[in-house]
Amino acid sequence: MNMVDAINNALDNEMANDKSIVLLGEDIGEDGGVFRVTDGLAKKYGNNRVMDSPLAEAGIMGVSIGMAVMGLKPVPEIQFDGFSITILDQVYNHASRIRNRSRGLYHCPITLRCPIGGGIRALEHHSESPETFFAHIPGIKVVIPSGPYEAKGLLISSIRDPDPVIFYEPKRIYRAIKEDVPEKPYTIPLGKANIVREGKSLTLITYGSWLRESLEAVEELKTDIEVIDLRTISPLDTGTIISSVKKTGRAVIVHEAPKNLGIAAEIMARINEGAFYSLEAPIERVTGYDTIMPLASYEQLYLLNKEKIKKAITKVLSVKG
Repeated sequence: MNMVDAINNALDNEMANDKSIVLLGEDIGEDGGVFRVTDGLAKKYGNNRVMDSPLAEAGIMGVSIGMAVMGLKPVPEIQFDGFSITILDQVYNHASRIRNRSRGLYHCPITLRCPIGGGIRALEHHSESPETFFAHIPGIKVVIPSGPYEAKGLLISSIRDPDPVIFYEPKRIYRAIKEDVPEKPYTIPLGKANIVREGKSLTLITYGSWLRESLEAVEELKTDIEVIDLRTISPLDTGTIISSVKKTGRAVIVHEAPKNLGIAAEIMARINEGAFYSLEAPIERVTGYDTIMPLASYEQLYLLNKEKIKKAITKVLSVKG
């Protein structure tokens, strides 16, 4: 399956097993969503469970919170990443706090799906990486899969979680990767990073669509590098990160979002707190720029690539410990 197929299959699996799960969002019903991720689900489960919504992101999230508090398990979709910022009020002031506010009387089992990132030459507000906004909110989990197999297992775990989850789907790999994905349901634990490649000379930490380029860069350098796919950026699997850096003594962190206050900055802080005396070289970040994502003709100037990743790895490895 590609990632579109895997996410569709995950939704199908869970909706068949749990009638409290409902989908809502702009054009997700008859049209199957702008990327056709929900294609066929309205026909199979009916318009009472797969609902087209008005073009109102805050309304989609607000209605989903009400549904969740009353016992449903809504899986709303925000059509593009840039528009997910408009739901911050509902997420920050309500979804993240309901369990605490009610002293455990109510939970808010929402899984909000949204495509993320550039790489498809889209319009303004359609190629953003706003994950840090949501990772900063207590009570919210933020999940970003790196491929089809991961997407299905992580999405099912997110839907089954009793608390709110932001599930960002890297749109540039929606159809770029195919993997063996079981038809039957399976889960991947939230908050647990995946050591994709073991090594001893350096720890490369990434998530989402940039795992693929990171692995290619590592293979081309023919170096003994450990590669970690975070899977979940909130909560961060600090234990796996620290354990790896203590072993390798060096680290490079890769993500598409802007550098300022990005996830890489938090990871660097945690490494300094937990593995500072194991470091043999300064940590390098390979990130997007602190600018607005440019439109199509300049998009490739903004985006990361293998050469930028290889340059950072080479720089860190060149420092004598």
